[in-house]
Amino acid sequence: MDLTIGTIWLFLAQLFIIATILSKIATRERTRTTSTKFSRPPPPPMARGAPLVGVLPSLLAKGPVAFIRHHYEKMGSVFTVSLLQQKVTFLVGSEAASHFYKGLDSEISQDEVSQFTIPTFGPGVAFDVDYATRHEQFRFFGDIMKPAKLRTYVDLMVAEVESGTVNMKQEFEQLVTLIASRCLLGEEVRDKMFDEVSTLLRELNDGMRLVTILFPRLPIPAHRRRDMARARLGEIFSDIVRSRRGSSVGGGGGAPHDDMLQCLIDARYKDGRATTETEVAGMLVAALFAGQHTSSSTSTWTGARLLTNPDHLRAAVEEQARLLRRHGGDRVDHRCVKETLRLHPPALMLLRHARRSFVVRSEDSGGGEREYEVPEGHTVASPLLLHNALPRVYRDPGEFDPGRFGAGREEGAGGLAYTAFGGGRHACVGEAFAYMQIKVIWSHLLRNFELQLVSPFPETDWTVIMPGPKGKVMVTYNRRKLT
Repeated sequence: MDLTIGTIWLFLAQLFIIATILSKIATRERTRTTSTKFSRPPPPPMARGAPLVGVLPSLLAKGPVAFIRHHYEKMGSVFTVSLLQQKVTFLVGSEAASHFYKGLDSEISQDEVSQFTIPTFGPGVAFDVDYATRHEQFRFFGDIMKPAKLRTYVDLMVAEVESGTVNMKQEFEQLVTLIASRCLLGEEVRDKMFDEVSTLLRELNDGMRLVTILFPRLPIPAHRRRDMARARLGEIFSDIVRSRRGSSVGGGGGAPHDDMLQCLIDARYKDGRATTETEVAGMLVAALFAGQHTSSSTSTWTGARLLTNPDHLRAAVEEQARLLRRHGGDRVDHRCVKETLRLHPPALMLLRHARRSFVVRSEDSGGGEREYEVPEGHTVASPLLLHNALPRVYRDPGEFDPGRFGAGREEGAGGLAYTAFGGGRHACVGEAFAYMQIKVIWSHLLRNFELQLVSPFPETDWTVIMPGPKGKVMVTYNRRKLT
């Protein structure tokens, strides 16, 4: 009987030990499954850099374009670099950059990375105000850029272009400034004042250096000239706003004004408050600064590309001849400008600040896909030059081929594959105005002149935030009249 009881107890003890082991294995498996289920994706791969300065030596040695392209080819479409203790995560391609363009401002914001623009745009506008106020100011611009309003500017643009001269870079800059100034300010900016405004805007653009992003008030000569130019522009535009408001109140007579300036003066915030003199002056500076450089550079690049690609130049000229006889059709000139902007975007990259961490899907350097979590606090960058030149989206992306946007090909159509004017929640409100302005200029030139580029194809000036052609871009021309 004792042996029987001992055997039973031994058997039960063995069962207990086995059950305990199985329980521990099951618990460990559940823990591993739960951990896998709720684990967070890893952060993006980090580029190696030196202590304190990070990748700065490599960036200075390679230049920004080669630097970004090198890390993209090595690490894939999502990667992080450390630059002077700041983590910058690059997102390349429409899938990786989806949250960059579509995310809420409470999650991924422009504010923190755009403070460097305040000395240029001035107080009371853009990134010197809270998001709600800035959103309403963008609404003011959206109202004056609606198609019905834009059509009223066409005759004015044509008149200014037809009275101008042809010499490419500097003339484009002056012509674009004149057109934008006339559309914004009506007759108030003319002759001597226009020349001064054009020079001051050039000083503003020159004051937007790469170092400005990190140190916007660094006491360098370019910043001092920028500050003096901004102060003088503020005086000029404030005087114009004051005079316009005075004439309206005093009933100065004459036809009522119907230009952009009057729209900004008449604009009202949602609480009923009118725009102030300082706000209107600041919005005029911001609009002219953004439009003048982008349109003049794109006009120059468009000319340089057309004049070095005879087939596309011939197609554009033939189209102008057809348009003189009838309207309509798939516009070659629009595709030429769009292709120019793809190859020469008005900014090297767009920036955001990650207020919250978020997950992105990446195509790695081996062609596989995986997810990464971009940590809160990172600066996030969308490099336009790479984004708009991905071989999986654009055939022969380095070639100037306006036909890629034509019927039957339509490369980059839909989604965020083409971002020369931004996209998503912060698409540029001036896109339609810019296209119209540039097409008016080149329609007139192609109809009335035979042009030939006599200087080398220009390099890009990457020393400024809004890169453009470096040096002079010279052409010879003979007058002609298309029939």
